[in-house]
Amino acid sequence: MSVQDVVQKQYQRLVDKAAADHAALRTPPEGWFRTVRNALGMSGTQLAKRLGVTRARIPQIEQAELTGAATLKSMQAAAEAMGCRFVYAVLPVGTIQDVIAAQARKKAQALVGRASTHMALEDQALSNAKIAAEVERIAADLMREMPSNFWSDK
Repeated sequence: MSVQDVVQKQYQRLVDKAAADHAALRTPPEGWFRTVRNALGMSGTQLAKRLGVTRARIPQIEQAELTGAATLKSMQAAAEAMGCRFVYAVLPVGTIQDVIAAQARKKAQALVGRASTHMALEDQALSNAKIAAEVERIAADLMREMPSNFWSDK
């Protein structure tokens, strides 16, 4: 196992642990800022004063969180104004290996699909079971080798 492989595995463990630790974490329907502000018993006017903005800006900030239009900088400032810390993460739905396996299967299906088309034209089509087995074999190879074009769509 190369140093690069060891480093990649360390990153994978770090991300997978964070994903497992936060698997049940869901954004509340009102968004985190409004939810935390309400939990603190802090009014919009009080938060506005702490942030140095107008009262009208608070619903805009809370709405921007819900629509995805908020900037990281504004989210951090609002969290700090409420005495909280802002946490940002990009986490896989399952594990990193699940994401890698899905990409490997996608690439393998494309490769096998192209080959199957040519074989069918030559009246040498494979059965669905053989195609599925070949997709799995190629996907396993791709996951093991991780070629430089692994994440490209071609």
